[in-house]
Amino acid sequence: MQSKEIRIPYDEFNGSEILDTGISELIHKAAEAADKAYAPFSGFHVGVAIELEDGLVFTANNQENKAYPSGLCAERVGLFFVQANYPNTAIRRMVLVAKHNGQLTEEPVFPCGACRQVMVESIERQEFPFELWMAGKNRILRIDSPDHLLPLKFLL
Repeated sequence: MQSKEIRIPYDEFNGSEILDTGISELIHKAAEAADKAYAPFSGFHVGVAIELEDGLVFTANNQENKAYPSGLCAERVGLFFVQANYPNTAIRRMVLVAKHNGQLTEEPVFPCGACRQVMVESIERQEFPFELWMAGKNRILRIDSPDHLLPLKFLL
């Protein structure tokens, strides 16, 4: 038997650090998308902004449904839309935020397992990674590739 360890490399910024204007704008767009989420059951509004390699930006949000688990997370709503409509344009970066009671969460939120798997397959489709940013009031995290969040991914 061998004992092994998995580490996740990431960058952490405090809430007051100056970020690249492009990232600040994407965080703002993701927050606006969260305001439009349909989350009457959880009250947890999640928004994403996805920037493609050609500079186009799309936003999405979570959509809950009484017939749980028919709802869908913001990450998958956004990724599926982009891949259905722009299948030959790579994703450059994705920004994820959440709001509760109309306010940005204190800490960043992280994608669920299903969203992590979809992100990993998105990377496989475009054959190179995209950045994932997760923003809260107190800190912002950036990882070079979502596959760092799912090192033991589902394979066929």
